[in-house]
Amino acid sequence: MVSVSPLKLVLWTFRKSPHDVIDLYNTLSPVMQLATGGNMLNFGYWKNGAADPITAQKSLCSLVAAAAELDSAKTLVDIGSGLGAPAEHWKAMHEIIDICCLNINREQLISASKHSKDSGPGTAGANAISAVNATSISLPFRNHSADRIIALESAQHFSPLPEFIRECRRVIKPAGILVIAMPVTSSTLGRLDSFFKLGILSLTWSSEHYSLDHVRSVVSDGGFAIKDVIRIGHEVYEPLANYYMLNRPKIRERILQEYPSFLENVLCKSLAKMQRTSRKGIIDYVIIKAS
Repeated sequence: MVSVSPLKLVLWTFRKSPHDVIDLYNTLSPVMQLATGGNMLNFGYWKNGAADPITAQKSLCSLVAAAAELDSAKTLVDIGSGLGAPAEHWKAMHEIIDICCLNINREQLISASKHSKDSGPGTAGANAISAVNATSISLPFRNHSADRIIALESAQHFSPLPEFIRECRRVIKPAGILVIAMPVTSSTLGRLDSFFKLGILSLTWSSEHYSLDHVRSVVSDGGFAIKDVIRIGHEVYEPLANYYMLNRPKIRERILQEYPSFLENVLCKSLAKMQRTSRKGIIDYVIIKAS
């Protein structure tokens, strides 16, 4: 049984240091794996008839790939690459010469490498995807060396965000494309606003609560021209919550094999609140394309 102490929850929520983010994902990523049966760690895009999390997660990866124009890319840096499943999906769908998965979390990189090897040499991603253990605000790449940079559901943890954007501007080629897919708030929330409007999410949304206007401003101030902003919150949070509620008994059973019941209860309440705040327009999910 995985132990989750109240102190850890407090640190993840309020301190949000790089160590806390690593600890958060090492502790809770298996919850999503148990709930979905896969290795992708995103909320999914449920618009096009997705009936299960894995289909929705792949759909979100495909939507991000289309925004990034991966068909014409030769080099891609996936920043905050999780367990490597999106990179494998992109490699399978597009003739990209080189994909580099960058992650501050070394344990996730090791797990992704093991999964790739276990999949066999004939699968997409084997011997074709490199890994780098580094931070998002100090990218270990040469100037103008990447065609594409993608941050799929990871930039909400990057702080300070302007440093990440400046590093992307340095690393990306002049005609390159940056794509960020992330949860945002619809407006800047102070601590009191956050408590009243987000409710339980103000505690369980263990990341920075960046507003869309703030992210857009930081991207523009960092030297990028924003080409598109795709807002898909209603096709992310609400159907995800619906799926969980409809399938809660079997998902709960799987989660309780590894985690205490209070954690599943908190997850369920958080998803319900996520659904309500999305319907009210308090939170959104955006895909930002810039070059």
